[in-house]
This record gives sequence, C-alpha cells and structure tokens, in this order.
Amino acid sequence: MAEFIPSRQVQALPDNYFTSIDHRIHSVVSKGIDIIHLHTGSPDQPTPKPIIQAMNQAAQLHKNQGYPPAGGKTGLKEAIRAFYLREYGVSVDPDTEITVFDGATVAISALPQTMLNPGEIMLTADPGYPLYFACPQLAGAETYGIPVRAENGFLPDYRTIPENILQKSKLLMLNYPNNPTGAMATKEFFADTVAFSKKHHIPVVHDFAYAAFGFDGRRPLSFLQTPGAKEQGIEIYTLSKTYNMAGFRIGFAVGNASIIRALSQFHDIDHSDVPSAIQDAATAALLGSQQSVQELCALYEHRRDILVSGMRAIGWDVVAPQGSFFCWFRVPRGYSSEAFANVLLERAHVAMAPGAGFGTHGDQFVRAGLLESEERLKEAAERIKASGILKETPVQN
Repeated sequence: MAEFIPSRQVQALPDNYFTSIDHRIHSVVSKGIDIIHLHTGSPDQPTPKPIIQAMNQAAQLHKNQGYPPAGGKTGLKEAIRAFYLREYGVSVDPDTEITVFDGATVAISALPQTMLNPGEIMLTADPGYPLYFACPQLAGAETYGIPVRAENGFLPDYRTIPENILQKSKLLMLNYPNNPTGAMATKEFFADTVAFSKKHHIPVVHDFAYAAFGFDGRRPLSFLQTPGAKEQGIEIYTLSKTYNMAGFRIGFAVGNASIIRALSQFHDIDHSDVPSAIQDAATAALLGSQQSVQELCALYEHRRDILVSGMRAIGWDVVAPQGSFFCWFRVPRGYSSEAFANVLLERAHVAMAPGAGFGTHGDQFVRAGLLESEERLKEAAERIKASGILKETPVQN
C-alpha cells in the first residue's frame, strides 16, 4: 500500500498525550489486571433523563432534520443568554455575543487559527491542559507557558513574562477551575487579567469547562463577571461536564463581539454546525431544573474528600483541590511524575496521569480524577498502601 506524507503542519503536531497514557494502561489491562482508572477525564455519571427526552423529541421534528443555522439556533442562543443572566448576572446579546460549536475542544483548536498569525504567541499557564500547547501550532504560532506554583494558587503572574515574549503575544488562554490543578480564580486575579489585557491589547479566552464544580462552599467565578471583561475577551462553556453530555459534543462561547464573529466564521467553514436535536437538548439543559448539577457537584466533593483523606491516611501528604473534578497530587520526593505514575500502575494497579504531560512545571505532580465510584477510590488508597511504594526510597537511574 502506498505511503503518503502528511503536511509539515501535521508532522509537527505532538501525539495526543491522553492517547499515549491509554496505550500504556491498555498494555497492563490486556494482561487481565484490574486497573482503577484515575487518569481519565470522561464523566462517569449518566446524562439527566429530561435532557435525553428533549433530544429524542427534537429528533422527531421535521424542522430539525435539515441543516441547522450557522452559529446556533435562536432558541439555544436565547437559552444561553438566560443562563448567563441567571447564573452569573452577565448580560449578553444573542445576536452578536454568542456562538455555538460542536464541543469546547473545537473552539480551543479554532481560536489560535482565528486570532493568531504565524510567529505570534499564545500565553497560557504551565501546567495547563495539553491542547493549549499543541493547538497554536495549527496556526504556525507558538505557546508560552507562564509558570504557576502552588504557593500562588496556581495563578499566573503576568509580571514574570519576558518582554520579548510579551511583544509577540496576541492571545491569552486561561482555565479556572483549572485542569489539572483544581485551582480557582479570584476576583483580584480576573481584575488583574482585564488590566493586563487592556494594557497590552491581548484578547482573553477563558475556558470555563468546570464552571459547575467549586468545593467547600466556593462558587467558580465567570471571567465575564469582572468589570470590563466582556470588552476584552470571551468565555468558552461546554455542557460535557456540567450536564454529563460529553458524548453530545456541544459547547458555546460568549463575550467580545469581534472574537465571537471571527470564531463563528471559522467554525462555519471548518466544522459546519451542531445538529439541531442536540441544540434542543442543550436548551433543555440550560433552562431546566439545575438540581442534577447541584447533586453532581456534591458527589464530586464527596469523592474528593474520600480520595484525599484516604491518601493522607496512608502517609501521602496531598492537597485537596478547590474545584473541577481533578486532584493534583505532589509525587513523593525522589520521583518524577512519569516514574511515579509507572510505579503506581505496575505495582498498585492504579492509573494516574503524569504531570509532565501538562507542561514543564507539572513534573512533580500526578493528576487523579474523581470519576470512579467511592468504593474504588477507597480501594485505590488501599492498593497504594499495600504496594509499599510510599515507604520506599526510589532507585535513581
């Protein structure tokens, strides 16, 4: 069979980080070994029944069986407007400040191509979601990871950005509650972000994927709640996490009209539009009872408490996340994240994601998801204790 060479752009892309983790775990599972999957980011709970029912009914309608309108149905845009006003007190114009797309990943991929030129730079936090480091390459652009540390709440300090980087920076990508650290943004940080954006004329994108999940009575802030934020950037929202709709592939962006217009234009050409029945399901989710969302947040907080307390009980001094459905655990002294994740997998049969995959400054951490049952989370701590890993001094290579 003939072998055809892909473009230089595709050749330059890194392998999907999560795919490489899956391959490593599959090699262990294929031996018949039971693995506790704490590496995953895919919600384990079912989509609420009213949302499923709404989609089933919408699929029967003749008007939903043709091409959907570009940028989203009017009904969904009105629902998004009502949702943002109800949840965050933020007013947005459905006609100019909202666009709909088939999953937040599409927007994360599209925005660098929409807003950057070759040689320009997108700023983000390091550690951060791996796609933030890969997607700018599709535009011939680069990513600069602003180092973030636990002592600063994993929030970027814009004063640390080198001047030569700042001069070429044309986009800022943020994500709070944060994947992988579980950190939450403060009012002061978002205010600093707006000031930084205005001073340097750098548009802001806030990936609000874990908007529904704040713990210990803290509610995640929308970037658009900050005075002046809507003038400086947009917020991406996905229904995947809030409503367990990961398989539906639907998200939206709200905020600055010029960015929304550019993103919508790019998406219309590159991806087409979201099926109408799925848009109607999203409308039902946004306008319906939010009890399932509250229950889901409580479930993740309960799981967090079980996992964190379990790890502390066996001698692993871990810190509890403020939000999201991830824990960011510092690895024991002497280990790299890759080495410790491999030991956990091979000896305790517990899978966690090595922090090195989230950026240069993630290498002393592993990410553990809260997407297994309470019983399995307890068992994870028991397996790690029984393996004896935490009592050993790692062998230096």
